[in-house]
Amino acid sequence: MPTVPAYSLVNGLVRPEILDLHAYHVPASNGFIKLDAMENPYLLPVAIREEIAALVAGATINRYPDPNPTLLKQKICSVLALPQGMEVLLGNGSDELIQLLALALNKPDAVLLSVEPSFAMYKMIAAFTEMRYVGVPLAADFSLDMDTLLAAIQREQPALVFLAYPNNPTGNLFGEQDVIRIIQASPGLVVVDEAYYAFASNSFIPYLADYPNLLVMRTFSKLGMAGLRFGFLVGGRAWLEQLEKLRLPYNVGTLPQLVVGKLLEHHAVLLRQADQIKQDRARLYQQLRDIKVVQVYASEANFLLLRVADATTVFSGLKQRGVLIKNLHGAHPMLNNCLRVTVGTTEENEKFIIALRDTLI
Repeated sequence: MPTVPAYSLVNGLVRPEILDLHAYHVPASNGFIKLDAMENPYLLPVAIREEIAALVAGATINRYPDPNPTLLKQKICSVLALPQGMEVLLGNGSDELIQLLALALNKPDAVLLSVEPSFAMYKMIAAFTEMRYVGVPLAADFSLDMDTLLAAIQREQPALVFLAYPNNPTGNLFGEQDVIRIIQASPGLVVVDEAYYAFASNSFIPYLADYPNLLVMRTFSKLGMAGLRFGFLVGGRAWLEQLEKLRLPYNVGTLPQLVVGKLLEHHAVLLRQADQIKQDRARLYQQLRDIKVVQVYASEANFLLLRVADATTVFSGLKQRGVLIKNLHGAHPMLNNCLRVTVGTTEENEKFIIALRDTLI
């Protein structure tokens, strides 16, 4: 019997919508000033690192993780001051939680709706789970186009709506009353994704008790725990007890559980770092505004979106000068010639500005 070539076998068996996808690309960053991934640029204080080292040294990594780390959940509830009756679901980063939500709500012809441009994983995970994806364009200034959005909700009757708050990659915080109108108009579940909560001026956690179709998703990655891959979903028990059925056993490892728990004891330290990043963001924003050929957008995240005449040329010029940022040109028509830069340390930001000016000459 002749052997079937591997690619023929793959093409015959893998779902066509998966074949059409491109894997999420993470570029190599060794040797660069790394300002492309919205990470906290600051290390933890030495004393806290020593506490973590002692904790990890005694970890029972020969055993499976705690499948339901109640104490860790209690710490999260306390730190976030969750409304009474709200519960927590833990995930291996936010991506796993987005996928759980899509799996849970994917009945035949179910729709996952979001705005565009926004976090790429909403659309990708819709494809993974075979949900029908509907993307509603933002207004020209990246605010919500409420007439178009409400019409789409009425027409599509989405089972699941994702709103990044603040939005990635645009950095803006949508109007609070606009988001409330979306929650009220939606027949299904609305998830407000607050990945950048530490840098923003508002949150929808206080509204959880008011709207039974609202959940809030967060991650500690942007706060300084990106390497731990830890996300969580907060909301009413009725939703979370169903999502728990889909969560794979031991999805959050022993070491992330221990380290996150320890860092939550030092949450104030991380928030002080976030405050520093916000100050640096304001300074970097002004420096970019002073460059006449750069259009920079206000942000409530730990990054800034900017538009230039030729994003690909500028991106390449920055790489040649040792600075890595994100080239968004081609990702969405509204992001033509856009770049996204993470707010780094003061020194990193200065080197970025120098490299940018040199590239633009």
